[in-house]
Amino acid sequence: MQTDIYRQLQKQLDQYSMGFPATQSGIELKILAYLFSEADAMMFTALTPMLENAETVASRLGRPVTEVAAQLDNMAERGLLFRLKKKTESRYGTIPFVHGLYEFQVKNLKSDFAEMAKQYFDEAFDRAMQANADFFLRTIPVHQSINVTHNVASYDDAVEILRSKPFIVITDCICRKTADLIDHDCGKPMEACFMFGSMGQYYLDRDMGRKISLDEAIDILSKCREAGLVTQPATSQNPAGMCNCCGDCCGVLRALNKHPRPSEMVFSNYFAVVETDDCTGCETCIVRCQMNALRMNDDNLAVVDRYRCIGCGLCVTTCPTEALKLVSKSEAEIRTPPASMVEQMMLMAQKRGLI
Repeated sequence: MQTDIYRQLQKQLDQYSMGFPATQSGIELKILAYLFSEADAMMFTALTPMLENAETVASRLGRPVTEVAAQLDNMAERGLLFRLKKKTESRYGTIPFVHGLYEFQVKNLKSDFAEMAKQYFDEAFDRAMQANADFFLRTIPVHQSINVTHNVASYDDAVEILRSKPFIVITDCICRKTADLIDHDCGKPMEACFMFGSMGQYYLDRDMGRKISLDEAIDILSKCREAGLVTQPATSQNPAGMCNCCGDCCGVLRALNKHPRPSEMVFSNYFAVVETDDCTGCETCIVRCQMNALRMNDDNLAVVDRYRCIGCGLCVTTCPTEALKLVSKSEAEIRTPPASMVEQMMLMAQKRGLI
């Protein structure tokens, strides 16, 4: 019975976002058993991502409302369901593994779960992220890396994204926290992930983050970029979150780094080029790049690997001779992100052949 309910749960999660694929080792079932009791798993499989109140769920299950409401709240408090509170009513819905179950453990992350997550990423989830990275997170450039005469769309400007939000919540990076527990401390800022809207409110309700002003958000963004982090909002024009990621900790960037052509896997409208006449061979850009897209040639000059460059602009902002610049892709290559998170999820599902 136990294996059956967790396999049912795994198959359900595999329908969401980037999926939750099975492995030969069964590590995905160990993760689910760690997070969910059998009763939790049965409740999750009775729900969908469509938000419902406790009364509706209780009526469908033929159980007392108070009992169901208590279980739903308990699961939401442990990061096993999404909960939206409005005045006196709460509504609940299922969540993906990423962004969802994994990130929602950030408040109480322990080394045993971190170890299991790392094993699962290595065995299966890295490939899922490679295949679906473009419709999950997108890379946007450091504003200072683009020529001021260039017309930058607001959805490609991190500061404009922050300005557009009614309130901003900052939280710790789950990827960096996981790496800190089991691998290494990269030394990059831990408080680096922004959440907005109902997702931001959920983080506040569970004390997983704190509300900050626009000025503080811009200051955090600046410090993240100084530290060499890649800014990645969700792939929509109105994202619910925006991460600042490093190549050695971030689940998405680590997965992309294993691919020979990461530039083809991401949603990005820019790439870096080198003016060789201005390059002095200082190698600052080599250290700065999170995707190993730069190397030194036989003449000790920097060369950009277009197949690996994801257009973040971090190398441009620290080049002492301004030999590097970020340029827009051709008109045929420019992509406009989906207007909403709902459209984003629909496109991801279509790409995976689920609809």
